[in-house]
Amino acid sequence: MKVKIVNRSSYPAPEYATEMSAGMDLKAEIREPVILNPLCRTMVPTGLSISLPQGYEAQIRPRSGLAAKHGITVLNTPGTIDADYRGEIKVILINLSDQPFTINPGERIAQMVVARHEHVQWEETESLDETERGEGGFGSTGR
Repeated sequence: MKVKIVNRSSYPAPEYATEMSAGMDLKAEIREPVILNPLCRTMVPTGLSISLPQGYEAQIRPRSGLAAKHGITVLNTPGTIDADYRGEIKVILINLSDQPFTINPGERIAQMVVARHEHVQWEETESLDETERGEGGFGSTGR
């Protein structure tokens, strides 16, 4: 699938690291390092804007290495870039660790996954079909 991209960053357009990768790394388009203190958040620009086809979204997800090693994650996981959004992609990072973290220019801060989605048409009803799970919610399937 071809997607138009405007790349105003200092770095090449995102690409897949391997043939079977689902996501592409996004890099911080910042001029100088940004310190992200514990339990603080910041919006990091990427310098990228895209034009997705109707029926697709781009999901912005955490990078597992940043999360596991430094407690850095995407606050609104997954962030959604709608097909009709034309602004710059920015990533809301939060530091869930007890140590300050420095975001450096060009640092890989998140990953982007392009995914198909459907629109639903609600069909109102008075009841739903029965299932084995029924109304069992949080933690109910682990019993």
